[in-house]
Amino acid sequence: MEERWTPSGVRLRRVAAAPGPWNWLFVPGGPGLGSESLAGLADASGVPGTLWLVDLPGDGSNRGHSAVPDRPFDHWPHVLAEAVDGLEQCVVVGHSTGGMFALSVPALADRLSALVLVSSAPDAGWRPIFEEWAGAHPVPGLEDAAQLYAAAPGDGTLRDLTLAAAPWNFTEAGLTTGRKLLAGLPYCHEAVAWADAHFDADYRAAWRGVRTASPPWSSAGPRTTSWTRACGSGPRASRVRACCGTPSTGPATSPGSRTPVRCGTRSPP
Repeated sequence: MEERWTPSGVRLRRVAAAPGPWNWLFVPGGPGLGSESLAGLADASGVPGTLWLVDLPGDGSNRGHSAVPDRPFDHWPHVLAEAVDGLEQCVVVGHSTGGMFALSVPALADRLSALVLVSSAPDAGWRPIFEEWAGAHPVPGLEDAAQLYAAAPGDGTLRDLTLAAAPWNFTEAGLTTGRKLLAGLPYCHEAVAWADAHFDADYRAAWRGVRTASPPWSSAGPRTTSWTRACGSGPRASRVRACCGTPSTGPATSPGSRTPVRCGTRSPP
């Protein structure tokens, strides 16, 4: 597998190549999941061209390498613009927060052949609706896992929290395979903490012409979302912050949907 790093530590891993001029850059959600979470989607996509898994510096398994700076989050998310340097006809495939990162970097707008958004959003207006929905759809064991993560944030407790929320993210038939996928991801709680402090609550797309009105979801909530991040204190605040969901209700996908179709998950409508 070819690997390359940009001057600021963005990592690109070439995972497939087929006839075609395009470079497809798969940017994962989370953050804190790593681009391994999109390997199944990239493998199943069958698109023409070259496919790259992209990790911002300090995210997922893109840590501990000489190419990654000591303060990897200092230039998030704008460092994502470096990923297209030296590549032609780039298409960014942004999953959840990965799509939001792309939309928050106006320098990308004129440098891409296309932008593909998978369960992403133009602003943070979906969050309170989702939090209300999450409170009405409890998952056994999720509350305890959220409390443990809030008390001791770490890669291990983040993994446990994500696994506890798996029933929200996979069909019954795909739950075992889904848990196996989640268990093997390179979690990074420091990336989660950065997004909590500097991005999630105030995010709005920065590209010209992108509407940022809150999506018109009903109180029934989103249809498909992915993993969880705990926040705050107390049972309701620490249960989830904005990234868990269900495959069964609502008219549209929300940020966080996990879509590697070979892993037994619900795909977007």
